[in-house]
Amino acid sequence: MRIERTSRMRRTAQLMAVVGAVAASLCAVPAQANTPSPAARLSAAQAAVEQSGVRGVAWYTDQSAGKVVVTADSTVSAKDLASLQRDGVQVQRSNGVFRPLLAAGDAIYGGQYRCSLGFNVQKGGSYYFLTAGHCGKVAKTWYTNSNHSTLIGPTVGYSFPGNDYALVQYTNTSLSHPGGFTAANAVVGETVTRKGSTTGIHSGKVTALNVTVRYSGGGKVDGLIQTTVCAEPGDSGGPLYDGSKALGLTSGGSGDCTTGGTTFFQPVTEAASAYGVTVY
Repeated sequence: MRIERTSRMRRTAQLMAVVGAVAASLCAVPAQANTPSPAARLSAAQAAVEQSGVRGVAWYTDQSAGKVVVTADSTVSAKDLASLQRDGVQVQRSNGVFRPLLAAGDAIYGGQYRCSLGFNVQKGGSYYFLTAGHCGKVAKTWYTNSNHSTLIGPTVGYSFPGNDYALVQYTNTSLSHPGGFTAANAVVGETVTRKGSTTGIHSGKVTALNVTVRYSGGGKVDGLIQTTVCAEPGDSGGPLYDGSKALGLTSGGSGDCTTGGTTFFQPVTEAASAYGVTVY
């Protein structure tokens, strides 16, 4: 009888231990499931900014800091700004308006617009140049002067929004098309120079890569280079470079070359690859 009672007590103790372990594991599951991983929080932050639809903002993901950095221009209301603020999102302001830098004036002319020539390229013995996609979108033919008396050639292709690059062919054989560049990728912190038909030559730093911009006037562009180089309307399509390295094509930005601003550039490597051309 004593042996039987001891055996029963042992079995009871073992059963209670098993029940306790199961209960503990069940209690632990909800707490674990309700705590998203850092990667999940970052992904949720990216999706929130992407789906917000707020215009006049630019953003990129800082993986090392685990946050999405959003820059809002002066057109973004306090309400829209508040809608972007959430866990994993850092919001900051920029003066001016994020817009494609298109204007009427000097340099390369198409229709009623003025843009800037980016980099000369070649393919199969033919010569072309790269410029901004929003320039290629508004003009089918380009000239060297405002009265359209000296032809350059037609827009062969463009991509905007989504991207911001265009290809124009030289069909006027009397025009020269010098080179001296090799396509390369920009690096954060790199000192870069931009040239444009409105403001000439200015320099600054690369502050971020793979940036998405939703311009105030409409049009979202991905994969851009963000810099502190100033630019103004008419500088669109102009080259961003570091020595002989061809880095980008002026897309848009805010501010001006008196007060400064933020400017975004379409990477040249992507544009050249899309058209199968070589920067020279």
